[in-house]
Amino acid sequence: LLMEPTEFLQSLKHGINFDDMPPRHVRDESLPHAPVRVLNFTPAQRKLALKNALRYIPEKVHDQLIPEFLEELDLYGHIYMYRFLPTYPMKAYPLECYPAQLTEAKCIQLMIQNNLDPSVAQYPQELITYGGNGAVFSNWAQYHLVMYYLSIMNEHQTLPMYSGHPLGLFPSSPDSARVVITNGMMIPNYSTKENLEKFYGLGVTMYGQMTAGSYCYIGPQGIVHGTVLTIMNAGRKYLGLNTLKGKVFVSSGLGGMSGAQPKACDILGCISVVAEINPDAAHKRHSQGWVKQLSDNLEELIEMIKKARDNEESTSIAYIGNIVDLWERLAKEDELLVELGSDQTSCHNPFNGGYYPVDVTFEEANRLMVEDIPRFKELVQESLRRQIDAINILTERGMRFWDYGNSFLLEASRANADVFTDDQLSFKYPSYVEDIMGDIFSLGFGPFRWVCTSGKEKDLQITDEIAADICEELAEQCIPENEQQYRDNHLWITKAGENKLVVGSQARILYSDAEGRAQIALAFNKLVREGKLSSPVVISRDHHDVSGTDSPYRETSNITDGSKFTADMAVQNFCGLAMRGASWVALHNGGGTGWGEAINGGFGLVLDGSEKIDHIIQSVLLWDVLNGVSRRAWSGNDNANWTINKAVKSNEDLSVTIASKVDDAKLDEYLH
Repeated sequence: LLMEPTEFLQSLKHGINFDDMPPRHVRDESLPHAPVRVLNFTPAQRKLALKNALRYIPEKVHDQLIPEFLEELDLYGHIYMYRFLPTYPMKAYPLECYPAQLTEAKCIQLMIQNNLDPSVAQYPQELITYGGNGAVFSNWAQYHLVMYYLSIMNEHQTLPMYSGHPLGLFPSSPDSARVVITNGMMIPNYSTKENLEKFYGLGVTMYGQMTAGSYCYIGPQGIVHGTVLTIMNAGRKYLGLNTLKGKVFVSSGLGGMSGAQPKACDILGCISVVAEINPDAAHKRHSQGWVKQLSDNLEELIEMIKKARDNEESTSIAYIGNIVDLWERLAKEDELLVELGSDQTSCHNPFNGGYYPVDVTFEEANRLMVEDIPRFKELVQESLRRQIDAINILTERGMRFWDYGNSFLLEASRANADVFTDDQLSFKYPSYVEDIMGDIFSLGFGPFRWVCTSGKEKDLQITDEIAADICEELAEQCIPENEQQYRDNHLWITKAGENKLVVGSQARILYSDAEGRAQIALAFNKLVREGKLSSPVVISRDHHDVSGTDSPYRETSNITDGSKFTADMAVQNFCGLAMRGASWVALHNGGGTGWGEAINGGFGLVLDGSEKIDHIIQSVLLWDVLNGVSRRAWSGNDNANWTINKAVKSNEDLSVTIASKVDDAKLDEYLH
């Protein structure tokens, strides 16, 4: 386009012009597209899906669009409304380019467009950001309507979002959240994967994953940092090592989230081998520099691993092939070539493109998942059994394996794989939160993020320097457990620029506790106020955090009082953020572990330089961390108990119910 962004983004405040309909778009086949969804709708359901989609369209053009929408429903299993794909390049533009009246609304427009940027999003034309089905909206009419509402919104209005559907602008107050998002909220008895497919096809709900549907995704950088911390701490815990030089990590997946694995291993200086069944995904990560080497030959791959081990060479290798083949070949090797292993296939969605079975080609698998669903499911479950068998052989020889919270072990158990301990009460392998990251969450540390809305690299560099200084200062003032976290994150933030982690918006992530997050945010707000940052900063976090997610096999897997299957924490967090002044808030069903397996939420807060925001920062961030710390302390976690007691002593307005110690031996005496 020859126009400046300020010119073509003016269209956001007008919505779709149905008097001068845009021409029909053909899908861009140079982009990746979401797998076809198999609906098996009855005639009545098919009619209802069309009727629901046409509610966004004036009746005068229904005759033109009914055949088109019907074709999309039949071909792709969903009505995406490709006709209304924007013709301008989709990306995060400098904040000043957006037409909204309110700064908060401009920031939300920027964050939405970043989530749909083709360099960021997994399936951009289907509005899927990551995870195979993590949607920003259900169709393109919703996108245009939301952008219109944000453009005309004033400070006395709030936009409620019902699973991608903008309900409208409702009177509220200047202190209210500007947007309140819920995604996939279901009556509990109906929160099944089958109902997700049905109701998404009908256009009445959607899967927001975590930061896809809350407009807070920052590209793979977020998961890179989490993966760095996970593998680093796995090395410390399992191998007794502070350096992973010459050690091998094996996993699978090079998608929107899983693609972070090789980059994380490069940062740590170890050897990564990641299987990816989709050649396009593997080549994309290689072209981006996130994978150093490619191989589609197992024997060649084994020699590459041996050479890297012998030379203690840091490298990342993508195996273009099936992960089951890779594990089985490693299990046959006399020498143990792998020290650490995990899996990041999208097993929360195993039968619709999240997991590809062995012994069939990628293309054949895509055909089977649509044309022969029972056979495809049978192949997936057989593959899961074989994968676990190979992993079991390697762990018996000394490899350490963990579940990455993607429902891998859960789906393997449903396939009757050998994943249970002898007593059949628990999995052989821990969740990474349960065994590695849980204690870090209990100390109050989690994934804090920010976006420099100017789009300027210089602004991001300034924020990196400020965050690094604060981490260093706090490391010198705290207990050893917290000191290690601050020093790890100080190293991360000082190396972040040279590691070239930015994809999409000028964003950064680090792990911090409530004190660190508040100090960093207050410093940023001061810099905006003083004009040393050229535009406001948006702070947010991953939903995968201290308080943000209730998920019994991941975020709350180390809750031991029986409450890990409850969701009060995440719901209370969402409500508390809204009432404390967050710019927008979100609550979702699902997340990385799958529909019905978690409740998770997040927020965005715009730092506009005002003194009012200084107060909101402290209120929002204290609650956002200490809610989860308090819950973890109540369940009996020692780290959380220490953290919350320290917080109570330093804040006269904080009073928390503290659990009394219970003597297990005394209970055993009475019970037996």
